[in-house]
Amino acid sequence: MYIRKTVRRYKDKTYVNFLLVESVLTDKGPRQKVICSLGDLSPRPPEQWLALARKLQDALTGQLSLPGMADEDPELQQLRHVLPVQTAPPVDVDTATTTPGDLVSVRIDRVTHERHRPAGHIHVGLQFWKRLGLDDIFKSLGFSSWLVSLTCAMTLNRLIHPAAEYAMPDWIRSTAMADILGVDFSRLPDDPLYRNLDRLHPHRAAIESALAEREQSLFNLGNTILLYDLTSTYFEGKATLIPKAKRGYSRDGCDRRLMYYLWGPGGRIPAILFNHRGPNDDRTDYQPH
Repeated sequence: MYIRKTVRRYKDKTYVNFLLVESVLTDKGPRQKVICSLGDLSPRPPEQWLALARKLQDALTGQLSLPGMADEDPELQQLRHVLPVQTAPPVDVDTATTTPGDLVSVRIDRVTHERHRPAGHIHVGLQFWKRLGLDDIFKSLGFSSWLVSLTCAMTLNRLIHPAAEYAMPDWIRSTAMADILGVDFSRLPDDPLYRNLDRLHPHRAAIESALAEREQSLFNLGNTILLYDLTSTYFEGKATLIPKAKRGYSRDGCDRRLMYYLWGPGGRIPAILFNHRGPNDDRTDYQPH
């Protein structure tokens, strides 16, 4: 959720209003859904709007504050009453029905934390990894459990926070990756990451073939419609040591190589990608596979 500013002019007067909105996915694409009107927030500094939106989101979802740590912001308390879903009042603990062993005293002013690491995005990525059956795919190719976990960590990095291999170990240690995968990455250098890329490359065709089968079963796809598309790219410089950077047919004055795409059902998901060197033009680019 976030706060959106709106301005309306009526009879030579300007009215400023702020709305609490959230992004929702509809059949026509992403849209903004208005949760409620927040009135005029001009007295509040703009840098505090996001914090206010998050507090209102907590109130909307029923998130309660710890005893003695409730936010006493009068504007926040006033806005709570205009939320479309009212939060339930705190439940009083009936001390008559509890035993001393059920209660724990906590000194809130002495609560501290250390080595806090994000875990949500790692957990979500790992669930997709498991649904694709990537553990079984790599084990069938002879990868050890350690290499499977390392490959999983490298893949999640590419999805969540893409970084070069030399920067990847620090990112892995900054997350809850080690706790979730059950692997010690505390002394992971960058060299094993480069070597693992060398191990993966010879198995590229087998991995892509296995993932294509998983794709059809997960999304219930059938090869009923195949669409063919063509694009091209080019290299800066001479690129004399790269065989596939051979200078070829040019549409707009740039020396390019050709890349071929074979799209799956309805053209929604790419099925196959071919990369060939030129020179080819659009009339002679197709090569059966």
